[in-house]
Amino acid sequence: MPTPTPSDPKQKALREQGMLNPRPEDVKDPLFLEEGFFDPRDLMQVKYEMLRRVSTEKSQIGSVAEAFGFSRVTFYQILTRFREEGMAGLFPRLRGPKVAHKLTEKVMVFLETALDADALLRPQALAELVREELDISVHPRSIERALAKRQKKRPR
Repeated sequence: MPTPTPSDPKQKALREQGMLNPRPEDVKDPLFLEEGFFDPRDLMQVKYEMLRRVSTEKSQIGSVAEAFGFSRVTFYQILTRFREEGMAGLFPRLRGPKVAHKLTEKVMVFLETALDADALLRPQALAELVREELDISVHPRSIERALAKRQKKRPR
């Protein structure tokens, strides 16, 4: 396994792309244990090689999944996404809400009205107003991001 250095450019790139394997030490496959082409930190490479091993070498799914640091269930999830999406299916999915579900159009109009009345209101004060008036708890940073995003969409 490659020994990471504090300024390892590959590790930095993998992290930025969301492809850094969070558990490279769980990869026990012999190809990944020696220095060289196979890198247990590269999550896409680990997933692809796991799928290839089962598909072309007809190896048992349970033992292959374990050797690559995954459960049998996760193997099938990866395989399904790969069949449906190709290589793009090997990229990790973002977790959590995909949209600001609390910041509905009604809440955004309320925030903009409050800002029209007092342009000096800070996100913390806006969050308190939303909590008091609409009984919705929203983090100030979420409000700040939503307002900035909405500002970008407005025609100038």
